[in-house]
Amino acid sequence: MEQSIHAFHQLFEQLGLPNDDASIRRFIETHSPLPEETELADAPFWTPAQATFLRDELLEDADWAEVVDRLNLALRRGATHPA
Repeated sequence: MEQSIHAFHQLFEQLGLPNDDASIRRFIETHSPLPEETELADAPFWTPAQATFLRDELLEDADWAEVVDRLNLALRRGATHPA
């Protein structure tokens, strides 16, 4: 089975967050750096539904897992989002 490839801005849309470049950049700047000991889904800024989605996608190595990993990395280093 071939996995879909999702763009970074689509993840923000899926999470119910503004998904334009400026909003994504502002989100990452506001919430970075995420402490290494904090799992992405356990970060305090997610709603319960967002946290569940992020956790499930990673645990199941599901469709969104690759882009969720990219978000995790961006929040760890405070970088602007990858293309």
